[in-house]
Amino acid sequence: MSSEELKLNVEKALDEIRPFLQSDGGDISLLSIEDDKLVKVQLQGACISCSVNQMTLKSGVEMTIKKYAPQIEKVINVE
Repeated sequence: MSSEELKLNVEKALDEIRPFLQSDGGDISLLSIEDDKLVKVQLQGACISCSVNQMTLKSGVEMTIKKYAPQIEKVINVE
């Protein structure tokens, strides 16, 4: 998978998650993909101060991204 395909797959995953975040007044954006293994995202809006955002990041975002791009090993939020 090329870097461009990987980015498209990660964006597809984020598009799947985005409606759930937006329904709670938040959002997410892709900042970068490093070494085709690490995805950096930025939680926005209500997600920034949400007490469960780390859980959302791990169980929701990371799991969904791995479904589209299995080579991704980790997803981190950059504030």
